[in-house]
Amino acid sequence: MQATADLRHAVQLEDLGYEVAGRVILSGLTLRSSARRIGVVGRNGSGKSTLARLLAGLLAPSRGTLRVEGIDVQADRKAALATVGILFQNPEHQIIFPRVQEEIAFGLRQQGRSKSEAAAEALRVLALFDKAGWKDAPIQSLSQGQKHLVCMMAVLAMRPQLLILDEPFAGLDIPTKMQLGRHLDRCAIRLLHISHDPGDLRGYDEVHWLDRGRLVASGAADLVLPRFTAEMIRQGGLDDLSQLSD
Repeated sequence: MQATADLRHAVQLEDLGYEVAGRVILSGLTLRSSARRIGVVGRNGSGKSTLARLLAGLLAPSRGTLRVEGIDVQADRKAALATVGILFQNPEHQIIFPRVQEEIAFGLRQQGRSKSEAAAEALRVLALFDKAGWKDAPIQSLSQGQKHLVCMMAVLAMRPQLLILDEPFAGLDIPTKMQLGRHLDRCAIRLLHISHDPGDLRGYDEVHWLDRGRLVASGAADLVLPRFTAEMIRQGGLDDLSQLSD
């Protein structure tokens, strides 16, 4: 019966917590969602990136449970590779290889594809994005937005059921954000987008507001985002930057 209940939600957190050296980063997170576009909004330091890494199986919870598409992504790493993909804010933290095709093929090799299969699939994905000419391009010669697109293609080549976006558009100019957003819109994949900018999450099916490691509101984007924005404006009038941490 428990397995059936887990599969009912694409993302399922139950009393999730995470601590580092006795410091509480996330506490008591309970969230169940099968929405196609899921947003998580919060100030810097609210625990958003930690949540992204937990969802991707890169960190283990200190307490509680976490499942994506019914998979315990920390306990079953092989299944996690086929279930969850993640795009980080800085593509340099994600890119390993010097050339584009090699980078896209790497994740496929991790999934068990042969070298020839991975290379052929990498070429197919490049063609799908109309970037076949990038095959042998040195990644360091690409712009920041182009590097983000390479990372996106590499993750999507692995065909995850959930793609986690950990503020991947931060620092990009408006045209680049719009272009990358169009690529994502064309993908038939569930998104969980984490951002401090409410503008990134407009039109999402639901939004969850994370503050100081706790969920403080969940619901439709047009209800949660105005509340978040109003609170950020209120906090902007304070002088909390002058306060030292305990």
